[in-house]
Amino acid sequence: MRVKGFVLFALSLILAGTAWAATETVIYNFSNYTGDAAYPQSGLVADSDGNLYGTTEYGGGNNLGAVFELKLSSGTWTESLLYSFAGGTTDGEYPYYSALVFDKSGNIYGTTVYGGTENAGTVFELTPSGGGNYTETILHSFLSYAESDGSYPQAALSIDSSGNIFGTTQSGGKYNNGTIFEFTPSGKTWKYKLIHSFDSTDGGAYYPYGGITQGADGYYYGTTEYGGYAYNAGTIYRMFLEKSGWSVQNVFYFLEGGDGIYPLTSLTIDPTGNLYGTTYAGGSGEACGGGCGTVYKMTLGKTNKYTQSVIYSFQGSYKDGINPYYGADLAIDASGNLYGTTQTGGSTDNEGIVFELTPKKGTYKETVLHAFEDSSGDDGYYPRGGPILVNGKVYGTTYSGGTHGTGIVYEITP
Repeated sequence: MRVKGFVLFALSLILAGTAWAATETVIYNFSNYTGDAAYPQSGLVADSDGNLYGTTEYGGGNNLGAVFELKLSSGTWTESLLYSFAGGTTDGEYPYYSALVFDKSGNIYGTTVYGGTENAGTVFELTPSGGGNYTETILHSFLSYAESDGSYPQAALSIDSSGNIFGTTQSGGKYNNGTIFEFTPSGKTWKYKLIHSFDSTDGGAYYPYGGITQGADGYYYGTTEYGGYAYNAGTIYRMFLEKSGWSVQNVFYFLEGGDGIYPLTSLTIDPTGNLYGTTYAGGSGEACGGGCGTVYKMTLGKTNKYTQSVIYSFQGSYKDGINPYYGADLAIDASGNLYGTTQTGGSTDNEGIVFELTPKKGTYKETVLHAFEDSSGDDGYYPRGGPILVNGKVYGTTYSGGTHGTGIVYEITP
């Protein structure tokens, strides 16, 4: 009996030690001790050569945030600082959850939550100037709590099929409940326009922390953290262009109970037009009181109407993720598998996970690809931005941890 018990115990240790179904490698440790970038809040973006780009909240030459690039050469990733924010009235400071975006010419766009004319945030452009260098241009400085403009942008920008740039601000606008803005190309410059102010009255949507996604049906979609008549638990909205201008409609209100609540991320679209996103709380997970968060799907029907369903509820309790964070947008591969992060959960260290959801016969199976554990000081923790997929591997950042405690870039091989 003792031998049998020992075998079962040993087997349980083997299973526990191999619970994560992938191999994680730290490919870069940030360090603001040398003027390096530090504390990345957002996810990454890759160019056509597989080079990785991102932002950090702090670090850089002025410790006000930076834009960085990672290149792989002979098996080693090397970092370059492309830009250090200077702050003040003429530059941005502190990029938050906004991942970068590229246009077709290789220019890079993003936002900072502070800095600019009234310290209410900026939209910036980085233009290649040769020799691996970039020149920064501030496309717009937001006004502080003005009815005519948004303030404090936090979500990633998006570029639609016509080359227009869309984004959101968490505050500002006519009701100080957040806005949607657009840049349209005008020769070699951009024309800025505030196209919607969110209004919380009468159950309306407000506080958009996610960005804009162009749907397969021609509409543009986004989420707000709050809004909805019954529970004020968040909304999904869509917008479309009419002769009189842009129109915005609420298409779904999140409810309490088994539904998710408080969507904080942008939506991700699959080739058939279905939309996917996460909620910070809610769902059926009992370990977190009000739910540990969810992944949901908006299914596009034949009449161009969407039906929402929860495809996964995080369970927490040291075995699963807890609370997908601001900017933790999902990634999707060619097979329809979804990849994402939660800021906490996953192990006794409670330091976050990278997960995969695999579709199978109408349901989704979750696999924890990696649970962050920085107890030895060599791993990151608190992944806030979402992952990206490059050549079959998963890449992302953690806000803290690593050799210097100021965050890492990780690579996961499934």
